[in-house]
Amino acid sequence: MSILRKGTKKYELVKKSRESALAAVQIFNNPNITFKSEAFSVLIIISWTYLLHAYYEDKNIDYRYYKKPNQRKIFDRTKHGAYKHWELERCLDNTNSPIDRESALNLKFLIGLRHEIEHQMTSRIDDSLSARYQACCLNYNYYICKFFGKEFGIEKHLSFSLQFSSISEEQKDLLSEFEDLPSNIKSYVTRFDDSVSDEDFGSPKYAYRILFVPKTVNKRGQADKVIEFLKPDDPLAAKVNTEYQLIKETEKVKYRPSKIKEIMNNAGFTGFSIHHHTKLWQSLDTKNNSKGYGVKIEQQWYWYERWLEVVKQHCRDNANIYQ
Repeated sequence: MSILRKGTKKYELVKKSRESALAAVQIFNNPNITFKSEAFSVLIIISWTYLLHAYYEDKNIDYRYYKKPNQRKIFDRTKHGAYKHWELERCLDNTNSPIDRESALNLKFLIGLRHEIEHQMTSRIDDSLSARYQACCLNYNYYICKFFGKEFGIEKHLSFSLQFSSISEEQKDLLSEFEDLPSNIKSYVTRFDDSVSDEDFGSPKYAYRILFVPKTVNKRGQADKVIEFLKPDDPLAAKVNTEYQLIKETEKVKYRPSKIKEIMNNAGFTGFSIHHHTKLWQSLDTKNNSKGYGVKIEQQWYWYERWLEVVKQHCRDNANIYQ
């Protein structure tokens, strides 16, 4: 852990990094602001960039861009003469980066998201992606404390936002979780998530997800907290997670028609073809979004697991045709 002295470049980087992180969260939690995700992604990326610049400054690692044509460094500069320093993604890709893989994946997701939203107006993405933002904040607090001491932590300045709406008692159907997103954001999220391993996708450093269950009984004399946390090995937590898994259909598993044909052929239905698959979905009108059998991404249709089960049953019912 490094010692910071006021007035040094390293101290100013950490100070501005911390203020940028606080500003990102305060804006996101402000009920009067609808420009939440856009502002959060820009400010939190600046925050992490400055934090890693401070880290590299502390380790005497040069984080300026340069060329070396004749064994002599020629530093890249802006049109006004300032040094060009590494952007966040370059900081993360450096072999000396201290950031763990899952936290880096979370940041690269936000970097790509910022690229999507900075070029055109977006809407309706705050709730759908809030787990990624929450993980980013927790990861940031962990690393700023690790690098420069707990006195720079931001957890004491943050709390859960009070809500004017209650949490639904019924689980939202996750098949429609991304249906209301702008098409470019939906495409980006799907492509990025499909490139992430199941282990990384489930990590709380990539996306911090909490399942809320209403508490119907209060006890007098106990602290009246809006949210209470259970340890993962608590019997109640295990029960809740089991029941949640029964109704959760992951957004990651999708199939193209060729893959469905391959699966059915490998299952012994060698006569089942793409043509048969097309005829089947057309007869059942299953590309109707309201039926929840798949999703259209970048002008291509992807089928969910529940459609694959329909195809399997169809092949079993018509085994004399396909076997």
